[in-house]
Amino acid sequence: MAKIEIYTTYFCPYCDRAKALLEKKGVSFQEYDAPHGSDARRRAIENSGGRTSVPQIFIIGQSIGGSDDLVALDRAGKLDALLAG
Repeated sequence: MAKIEIYTTYFCPYCDRAKALLEKKGVSFQEYDAPHGSDARRRAIENSGGRTSVPQIFIIGQSIGGSDDLVALDRAGKLDALLAG
């Protein structure tokens, strides 16, 4: 199983959507609370190449983007292979 990290904030519907899809897939993930100005948010921005929005999702250390990107991968049939590692 692939290592999955997701950087989120409270009351973020896109974060909730991404987490719900990962939970539906039955995969575990490490969630980091990343409000503005936090160390976690700075790590997410740095590791994603400058993206400042949340959620930021990383699968096996690779930035795959946010919630819309995760859903797009799933619809294209590419997400399961990434999650398998």
